[in-house]
Amino acid sequence: MNRYLIKGGKVIDPASGRSKTEDLLIEGSLIVERFSENRGVKTIEAGGLIVTPGLIDLHVHLREPGREDAETVISGTRAAAAGGFTTVCCMPNTDPAIDSVSVVEQINDQSKQSLIDVKVIAAITKKREGKALTEMGELVDAGVVAFSDDGAPVADSQLMRSAMEYAKTFNRPIVDHAEDLLLAAGGIMNEGYYSTILGLKGIPAAAEEVIVARDTLLAKLTGAKIHIAHISTAGSVDIIKRAKEDGLSVTCETTPHHLALTDESLCDYNTDYKVNPPLRSMGDIDRLFEGLKEGTIDAIATDHAPHARHEKEAEIEVAPFGMIGLETAVPVLINTAKKYGLKLEDLIPKLTVGPARVIGLEAGTLEVGSNADVTIIDAKAKVKVDSSIFESKSRNTPFEGKDLTGSIKHVFKGGKQIVIDGSVI
Repeated sequence: MNRYLIKGGKVIDPASGRSKTEDLLIEGSLIVERFSENRGVKTIEAGGLIVTPGLIDLHVHLREPGREDAETVISGTRAAAAGGFTTVCCMPNTDPAIDSVSVVEQINDQSKQSLIDVKVIAAITKKREGKALTEMGELVDAGVVAFSDDGAPVADSQLMRSAMEYAKTFNRPIVDHAEDLLLAAGGIMNEGYYSTILGLKGIPAAAEEVIVARDTLLAKLTGAKIHIAHISTAGSVDIIKRAKEDGLSVTCETTPHHLALTDESLCDYNTDYKVNPPLRSMGDIDRLFEGLKEGTIDAIATDHAPHARHEKEAEIEVAPFGMIGLETAVPVLINTAKKYGLKLEDLIPKLTVGPARVIGLEAGTLEVGSNADVTIIDAKAKVKVDSSIFESKSRNTPFEGKDLTGSIKHVFKGGKQIVIDGSVI
C-alpha cells in the first residue's frame, strides 16, 4: 500500500477552510489523519510549496473522436496532469458529436487508460444542430455530468426551455455557450477600438450578453440549473450577479486567457490569440476580477482548444478559434492575479471546490477520508513557456516564449503519484 507524507507545505483546502502550513498524509487512495502503520512511508518535502486539492477543469476539448491529429483523450489528459488537473470535463463538439450512448461509451473506454478522471458532457441537441434534443435520460444513465452544445448556441428559445426542463428532471446542469450567431456573424475579434484600427470584423459584447440574459430568464421560468461557459464581458458578470441575487440556480466560469489578455493582443494578427468568445477590453478584465472576488464567478476553466499547427498558420479570417490552456493555466493565473493584488491561493477555490459544486462532484477537497487527489505547486518557480515539451499534441498557445512564475511540482490521483518533479510519469 502506498503511503506518502507530504511534509511542511502550505495546505490550502477551501472546502474545509484549511489554509496553514502542515503535513498531509496519504495512505492507499485516501487522505488520512494517521497511518495504519509507519512502514514504507515516502516523504515529499513541500516546504515553501502550496498543497491543494487536485485541480478540476470544467471545460476541455479532447477532440476525440474525429480530430485525433489535434488531441486525444490520452494526450489531453496527460496535458491536464502536467497542468495540475486531476479531473476534466470534456465537451461534445467532436466528430461525431457526443450525442449518443455509443460515443459516451467510446470516451469512457479510452478514459480507462488515462491518469486522471474524465467526466463527459453530452450534447443538448442531436449533432449539435439545435433542432432536436438528444436522448437525455439514456445519456444520464451512461454517466454524463451535464449537457451542452458548446461551440454552438441553442438558438431556439423554446427548444432551450425544453432542454432545461429535461435536464432538471435528471438533476444535470445545462452548460450554456452564450453567443447570438447573428450578432457575432463573421466576427474575428472583440468589437471596439482595436477591431476598427485593424480592419477586422468585430464581435460585440452584446452577442454574449443577450444569450446570458435570455437563458437566465429561462432558468427562472424552468427552475433548472444552468452554467454559463467562458464568460468574457462586464455585462455578463452583471447579469449573472443579478440572477444569483434573485435566487436562481445560475453558475458561471471564466478562463485564464480572458483574465490575462485583451483585444490589443491581436495587433500583430497572431492567430493564437483568436478565440471565441474573443479577448475583450481591459475594462472587461477588471470586472471579471471583481466577479471572482465577490463570488459571482464560480470557476476558472481553461477551454483548452487544441488545433493542428497548419490550421492556425492560415490567415486570421479563416484560422479556427481557440487556444490550448491546460499546461499554462496555473502560471498564467499567478502572473495575472498579481496585478490585482491576488495570490494563487485566492483563486484556488475557483479551480477546486467551485467547479466540483457546479457538477455535483465529490472532489476538490483534502478532508480526511476523501480521495487523495492532490496538486503541489511551486508558486515562485520561474518558467519559460516552451510548447515543444508540452504533453498536448497541439502547440497553439499565445504564451509561447513568455517568462512566467509558477509550476506544477507533484500530482497525486487517488493516492498514485502521476507527476514527479514536474514530469508526467
